[in-house]
Amino acid sequence: MRKALGMIEAIGLTTAITALDGACKAADVTLVGYDKVIGVEKAISVTIHIAGEVAAVNAALEAGVMAGNRVGKIISSRTIARPDEEIDFLMNEFKKNLKEKEENKKMEE
Repeated sequence: MRKALGMIEAIGLTTAITALDGACKAADVTLVGYDKVIGVEKAISVTIHIAGEVAAVNAALEAGVMAGNRVGKIISSRTIARPDEEIDFLMNEFKKNLKEKEENKKMEE
């Protein structure tokens, strides 16, 4: 069974991190990537991408949205239960990008 993809779009980094923390504490999910977009509702949004079993992703999104809304504003959240193979490719790209960002950060330190 392929993993589900969950996304939470938050205004600001603090809100996104709080949402991710709530999501990861609520269920067995993995961060597979994140994106920063300037200009969403005239602010900076951060979208986190998590993966796991469908039920785990749904539970994680619910908890993450609640946690994020306590400290900021969540714009949207969505679960893609059985993503097409093209989405699987995209998830692998997210993982590669995340790994590269971590390696670059280590090199800068």
